[in-house]
Amino acid sequence: MTPYLDIQNLTKSFGELLLFENLNMSIAEGQRVGLIAKNGTGKSTLLSIINGDEGYDGGDIIFRRDLRVGYLRQSPHYDPDESVLSACFRTALEDGSHAEREEKQLKAKQILTKLKIKDLDQPMRELSGGQQKRVALANVLITEPDLLILDEPTNHLDLEMIEWLEGFLSRGNKTLLMVTHDRFFLDRVCNIIMELDDQTIYTYRGNYAYYLEKRQERIDNRRAEIARANNLYRRELEWMRRQPQARGHKARYREEAFADLERIAKQRIEERQMRLRRSNVYIGSKIFECQYVSKTFGDQVTILRDFYYNFARYEKMGIVGNNGTGKSTFIKLLLGIERPDSGKFDIGETVRFGYFSQEGLTFNDQQKVIDVVRDIAEYIDLGSGRHLTASQFLQHFLFTPEQQHNYVYKLSGGEKRKLYLCTVLMRNPNFLVLDEPTNDLDIQTLQILEEYLQDFPGCVIVVSHDRYFMDKVVDHLLVFQGEGVINDFPGNYTQYRQWTALQSKDEEKTPKKKTATPAPEKSNGTRQRRLTFKEKREMEQLEHEIEALEKEQQTLEEELCSGKLSVEELTAKSIRLPKLKEELDEKSMRWLELSEIP
Repeated sequence: MTPYLDIQNLTKSFGELLLFENLNMSIAEGQRVGLIAKNGTGKSTLLSIINGDEGYDGGDIIFRRDLRVGYLRQSPHYDPDESVLSACFRTALEDGSHAEREEKQLKAKQILTKLKIKDLDQPMRELSGGQQKRVALANVLITEPDLLILDEPTNHLDLEMIEWLEGFLSRGNKTLLMVTHDRFFLDRVCNIIMELDDQTIYTYRGNYAYYLEKRQERIDNRRAEIARANNLYRRELEWMRRQPQARGHKARYREEAFADLERIAKQRIEERQMRLRRSNVYIGSKIFECQYVSKTFGDQVTILRDFYYNFARYEKMGIVGNNGTGKSTFIKLLLGIERPDSGKFDIGETVRFGYFSQEGLTFNDQQKVIDVVRDIAEYIDLGSGRHLTASQFLQHFLFTPEQQHNYVYKLSGGEKRKLYLCTVLMRNPNFLVLDEPTNDLDIQTLQILEEYLQDFPGCVIVVSHDRYFMDKVVDHLLVFQGEGVINDFPGNYTQYRQWTALQSKDEEKTPKKKTATPAPEKSNGTRQRRLTFKEKREMEQLEHEIEALEKEQQTLEEELCSGKLSVEELTAKSIRLPKLKEELDEKSMRWLELSEIP
């Protein structure tokens, strides 16, 4: 079968920087490919080359004849005076019969509605960068190309839109190549992961979870190969030193093999970063109290309505909700950037905020990377006599020594966001407030940041649409519903989605009677009734049962991976594990349901 796209021996460099050399990859019909690589290694450049926007030094890019390609750029540009309708339908309505054009227009309006673009006559100049990206996404989806090429499609989408797009791309036999840092999205949409590493493409025929498992196997195997080569290299080096200069045919053959062995032995696999465990962060028992705060913009948009919340010491909170519900405004009210209409934030005296905003930091492009961080601090104190220099801290966040001495203007967009993150952390705050920190960061950096926040001995608030990141970092959610309604949920994002799905099923089974005046929900998420004695006992029992099931699950998983089980034992335990997980999910959901009742 002829592939949709075949890339052979592709080479691209910028001056002395070699992005990739003799790169080969192929995409067939029905393959949904996620491309993963570090910031600055050429992901977006590769997509631009494939689309013909960027030149290359050598190789061939071969499309199947008459293939229709749709390309979503990371930062699309439009005529500021054209309308949303014109910008969105520019290519969608160029051909086809009148009936076909009408059908496309109807579909376009449906997609735009899902992406929350409602005013089709609005000029593009009045739209934010995020709204323009959503118009570009709609345009690509409307054209129904044979091959979709998407550069960061989930940026600027809220959770509702992301989940809709997941479903849209997963249905049917769509073929796509995309770059995204959203690991939930990769896991649910893609059936092939391609990793660009060391100027080479590695292909994994599965989703993101499969990729993680097989990538680790590849690294372990490579590490073992290098270790074996090193042992052989030492013996061969000794032989080479003992031999006279005049060698026979066999000796020359052995000498040539030695050169290959030396090349393998001198390879280095990037070692996993050590976790930065800090012990010197102090924060008092009083953090902040949000005292019945209200905030409205204009006459219509209500962000907060008499909202009360007392933030606990060492709390790691996530804030989620659709765009426009007030998440970033809540952060700005807390930090004093915006003023509330009524109420106030009472903040503890020991609190030192570190704020990572969506807007980011404006750098001096002519400054070196290392100097940007050294201007803040020469080193960061980790406690117990340990510290990291500015250079070591940058290296922990994957800035190589060479990159550190480069000028800022040479950094990619993702690398600049990462540098901004480093400047926030180097200020040694005890309360981190991160507004969409995952946008444009590569997956390796996200994993390092997740570990940093998990170990951070202070307080954390994260506003993010990255569900995977939120699950790893936070233990508590504020869910902004809009119109000043905020739900307080004791768990991470996945647990919240499971709980809401359970609630929806319950409502379907027992539909509520219509009432003329429904009882208003309190703004702090509390409910009218309290736990009964029986429910309290049930909750305590569930905690013991959940703990026992989690221990059994851990034991089962370890035994299944041990390679020591007989066929009968392996079969029995493989049957038990999914049943155990189902039982654990049911009990966890019931516990979460009870925990919502005061």
